[in-house]
Amino acid sequence: MAQFQSQDLPQLLIIHPPAFFTHFQSELSKKFHILHAGESPLPLDQYLTTYAGSVQAMLCYHATQVNEDLLWLLPALKLVLTCTSGVNHIDVVECRRRGIAIATARSVYSEDADIGVGLFLDVQRKISAVDRYVRQGLWTSKGNYPLGS
Repeated sequence: MAQFQSQDLPQLLIIHPPAFFTHFQSELSKKFHILHAGESPLPLDQYLTTYAGSVQAMLCYHATQVNEDLLWLLPALKLVLTCTSGVNHIDVVECRRRGIAIATARSVYSEDADIGVGLFLDVQRKISAVDRYVRQGLWTSKGNYPLGS
Protein backbone atom coordinates (compact mmCIF):
# COMPACT_ATOMS: atom_id res chain seq x y z
CA MET A 1 0.00 0.00 0.00
CA ALA A 2 1.45 3.35 -1.00
CA GLN A 3 2.22 5.86 1.72
CA PHE A 4 0.40 9.17 1.47
CA GLN A 5 2.47 12.28 1.31
CA SER A 6 1.83 14.60 4.25
CA GLN A 7 0.27 17.17 1.88
CA ASP A 8 -2.28 14.60 0.67
CA LEU A 9 -3.62 13.96 4.17
CA PRO A 10 -6.41 16.03 5.75
CA GLN A 11 -5.09 18.81 7.96
CA LEU A 12 -5.57 18.73 11.74
CA LEU A 13 -4.89 21.96 13.60
CA ILE A 14 -3.51 21.84 17.14
CA ILE A 15 -2.84 25.14 18.87
CA HIS A 16 -2.00 23.88 22.37
CA PRO A 17 -1.45 20.11 22.34
CA PRO A 18 -3.23 18.20 25.12
CA ALA A 19 -0.98 16.27 27.52
CA PHE A 20 -1.90 12.92 25.97
CA PHE A 21 -1.02 14.08 22.46
CA THR A 22 2.58 12.84 22.53
CA HIS A 23 1.29 9.28 23.04
CA PHE A 24 -0.86 9.42 19.90
CA GLN A 25 1.11 11.77 17.68
CA SER A 26 2.74 9.07 15.55
CA GLU A 27 -0.62 7.36 14.89
CA LEU A 28 -2.36 10.65 14.12
CA SER A 29 0.49 11.63 11.80
CA LYS A 30 -0.31 8.61 9.63
CA LYS A 31 -3.84 9.89 9.04
CA PHE A 32 -3.51 13.67 9.28
CA HIS A 33 -1.13 16.42 8.30
CA ILE A 34 -0.79 18.01 11.74
CA LEU A 35 -0.36 21.76 11.98
CA HIS A 36 1.29 22.64 15.31
CA ALA A 37 0.37 26.30 15.59
CA GLY A 38 1.70 26.59 19.14
CA GLU A 39 5.19 25.57 18.05
CA SER A 40 5.49 28.29 15.43
CA PRO A 41 7.49 31.46 16.13
CA LEU A 42 4.78 33.38 14.26
CA PRO A 43 1.97 35.07 16.18
CA LEU A 44 -1.11 32.82 16.18
CA ASP A 45 -3.24 35.01 13.91
CA GLN A 46 -0.43 35.28 11.35
CA TYR A 47 0.22 31.52 11.47
CA LEU A 48 -3.46 30.71 10.97
CA THR A 49 -3.83 33.22 8.14
CA THR A 50 -0.75 31.81 6.40
CA TYR A 51 -1.13 28.06 6.93
CA ALA A 52 -4.58 27.14 8.22
CA GLY A 53 -7.04 28.63 5.74
CA SER A 54 -8.12 25.20 4.50
CA VAL A 55 -8.10 23.40 7.88
CA GLN A 56 -11.34 21.49 8.40
CA ALA A 57 -10.64 19.97 11.85
CA MET A 58 -8.97 21.08 15.04
CA LEU A 59 -8.10 19.26 18.26
CA CYS A 60 -8.21 21.31 21.44
CA TYR A 61 -8.73 21.30 25.17
CA HIS A 62 -9.54 23.97 27.75
CA ALA A 63 -6.33 25.96 27.11
CA THR A 64 -7.52 26.86 23.60
CA GLN A 65 -10.31 29.42 23.51
CA VAL A 66 -12.34 28.64 20.39
CA ASN A 67 -14.09 31.97 20.01
CA GLU A 68 -15.41 34.10 17.17
CA ASP A 69 -12.00 35.69 16.53
CA LEU A 70 -10.31 32.30 16.16
CA LEU A 71 -13.13 30.90 14.02
CA TRP A 72 -12.89 33.91 11.71
CA LEU A 73 -9.29 32.85 10.94
CA LEU A 74 -10.44 29.30 10.08
CA PRO A 75 -13.03 29.75 7.30
CA ALA A 76 -13.03 26.08 6.21
CA LEU A 77 -13.34 24.62 9.73
CA LYS A 78 -16.00 21.90 9.97
CA LEU A 79 -15.10 20.10 13.23
CA VAL A 80 -13.84 21.10 16.67
CA LEU A 81 -12.75 18.06 18.65
CA THR A 82 -12.15 18.69 22.34
CA CYS A 83 -10.70 16.16 24.76
CA THR A 84 -12.64 17.71 27.63
CA SER A 85 -16.10 16.80 28.81
CA GLY A 86 -17.21 20.43 28.86
CA VAL A 87 -17.35 23.11 26.20
CA ASN A 88 -16.81 26.27 28.26
CA HIS A 89 -13.81 27.14 26.09
CA ILE A 90 -15.80 26.87 22.85
CA ASP A 91 -18.24 29.44 21.50
CA VAL A 92 -20.97 26.88 20.82
CA VAL A 93 -23.43 29.45 19.46
CA GLU A 94 -20.91 30.73 16.91
CA CYS A 95 -19.94 27.18 15.91
CA ARG A 96 -23.59 26.30 15.41
CA ARG A 97 -24.13 29.46 13.36
CA ARG A 98 -21.21 28.51 11.10
CA GLY A 99 -22.25 24.85 10.82
CA ILE A 100 -19.18 23.61 12.72
CA ALA A 101 -19.65 20.30 14.53
CA ILE A 102 -18.30 19.90 18.06
CA ALA A 103 -17.19 16.54 19.44
CA THR A 104 -16.43 16.20 23.16
CA ALA A 105 -15.23 13.56 25.58
CA ARG A 106 -18.70 13.83 27.20
CA SER A 107 -18.97 11.36 30.05
CA VAL A 108 -15.51 9.83 29.73
CA TYR A 109 -14.65 10.88 33.28
CA SER A 110 -17.96 9.99 34.96
CA GLU A 111 -16.91 6.46 35.97
CA ASP A 112 -13.81 7.90 37.63
CA ALA A 113 -15.96 10.36 39.52
CA ASP A 114 -18.35 7.57 40.58
CA ILE A 115 -15.44 5.50 41.91
CA GLY A 116 -14.00 8.53 43.70
CA VAL A 117 -17.28 9.32 45.44
CA GLY A 118 -17.79 5.64 46.29
CA LEU A 119 -14.33 5.34 47.81
CA PHE A 120 -14.85 8.55 49.78
CA LEU A 121 -18.12 7.23 51.22
CA ASP A 122 -16.49 3.87 51.96
CA VAL A 123 -13.70 5.51 53.94
CA GLN A 124 -15.98 7.97 55.73
CA ARG A 125 -18.62 5.39 56.68
CA LYS A 126 -16.29 2.35 56.97
CA ILE A 127 -18.53 0.33 54.65
CA SER A 128 -15.98 -2.29 53.59
CA ALA A 129 -14.55 -2.59 57.11
CA VAL A 130 -18.04 -3.26 58.50
CA ASP A 131 -18.72 -5.71 55.65
CA ARG A 132 -15.56 -7.69 56.51
CA TYR A 133 -16.47 -7.58 60.21
CA VAL A 134 -19.91 -9.06 59.54
CA ARG A 135 -18.73 -11.64 56.96
CA GLN A 136 -16.06 -12.91 59.38
CA GLY A 137 -18.73 -13.36 62.04
CA LEU A 138 -16.92 -11.06 64.48
CA TRP A 139 -20.19 -9.42 65.48
CA THR A 140 -21.17 -12.60 67.37
CA SER A 141 -18.04 -12.58 69.55
CA LYS A 142 -17.10 -8.89 69.67
CA GLY A 143 -20.54 -7.30 69.39
CA ASN A 144 -21.55 -4.50 67.10
CA TYR A 145 -18.91 -2.81 64.98
CA PRO A 146 -17.76 0.39 66.68
CA LEU A 147 -19.10 3.12 64.41
CA GLY A 148 -18.22 6.74 64.86
CA SER A 149 -15.61 9.21 63.88
